[in-house]
Amino acid sequence: MRLGILEMIGLGASLIFAIPLGVFGLTLLMDGRTVFGGAMVFLAVLMVALPKYLTTPQDIPMLAAEKVMGGIAKEPDEEE
Repeated sequence: MRLGILEMIGLGASLIFAIPLGVFGLTLLMDGRTVFGGAMVFLAVLMVALPKYLTTPQDIPMLAAEKVMGGIAKEPDEEE
């Protein structure tokens, strides 16, 4: 799946905050503070993955338009 410009900017902004948090969590894991370090790594993963799989209010009109257009416009049959 290709990302649009706005999705790329959003992913970049998420990574700016998630990478240092993940590194901090890994440092805590290596120091033996497993619960807090694991929570930080988990939070960093959620910061990147959640916007990709979560439906936000901005996504609802796009999903509705795709459903309507999918019902109206049919793919042409390929004839040989």
